[in-house]
Amino acid sequence: MRGVAVRDVVVRGGQTTSGVCEPSRDYARGLRRRQTGAERRLWSRLRDRRLQGAKFARQVPIGPYVVDFCCRDLRVIVEVDGGQHVVQTRSDTERTAFESLGYHVLRFWNNDALANTDGVLQRIAQALAARPSPRPSPQRGEGEGCS
Repeated sequence: MRGVAVRDVVVRGGQTTSGVCEPSRDYARGLRRRQTGAERRLWSRLRDRRLQGAKFARQVPIGPYVVDFCCRDLRVIVEVDGGQHVVQTRSDTERTAFESLGYHVLRFWNNDALANTDGVLQRIAQALAARPSPRPSPQRGEGEGCS
């Protein structure tokens, strides 16, 4: 996760928004262009709903952070960490912030994503399967066509 300062921002049309500001979006775009080898390998297996039909996005701004991969429907974040993530207390703070928003955070080292890609994908698949469905099936008597 890469931290980016976020504050209330006045955008085109005079609307004020809080959350992700334009510099965060620009920063995320730059990160998408400069993926690490581990990120590139995982993205090739996560994109286009290739893992359990889950839709992932890469380098997603969420609040003051940009996460490596995010499945918004199931609220799962995947972080691939290299040397830039050596401070554990910062990671714990970020994870707590995301968990307070209902996200489940998975963290892997770059070398694991490169050397054990299938094992990393299996762990992500397990986490996806454990998350509640974003659109539960209607109960008997609910929905269209029921009389």
